[in-house]
Amino acid sequence: MTQKATFGAGCFWGVEAAFRRVNGVVGAAVGYMGGTLDKPTYEDVCTDRTGHAEVVQVEYDPAKVSYDELLKVFWDNHNPTTLNRQGPDFGSQYRSAVFFHSADQQIAAENSKEKLQASGRFNRPIVTEITPAATFHRAEEYHQQYLEKRGMAQCHI
Repeated sequence: MTQKATFGAGCFWGVEAAFRRVNGVVGAAVGYMGGTLDKPTYEDVCTDRTGHAEVVQVEYDPAKVSYDELLKVFWDNHNPTTLNRQGPDFGSQYRSAVFFHSADQQIAAENSKEKLQASGRFNRPIVTEITPAATFHRAEEYHQQYLEKRGMAQCHI
């Protein structure tokens, strides 16, 4: 039986590609979560007025990959110390966020964040929000597997 995990780590294209490479991930879709507008479009979210984050919703087999391993991929693929920004992209839609689907995921995410902060890996505080998952709004089809469709490995080179 598969489970869901949802992460916001800046532009969703590169994050989706990173999760798709993980053994045990059976699917990943990009979309929007955490805002107030029902059925937001990319154009809506880009206004930075809907409250949505660009996210990747991961479907995974917990017998093959743990939620803790997915958290490691999340932390390794963005800078969790920049508020509402990743690389050249800025706005609340690019915020660092873990949207948990269970109490176990919440505890794991909070523990992981605390451990990473204590590790000294980052010189600034981690600003990642950890919040309950809300409605996942799948992004437009042209955003799905965006980098893969274009033969690209990452967004910002």
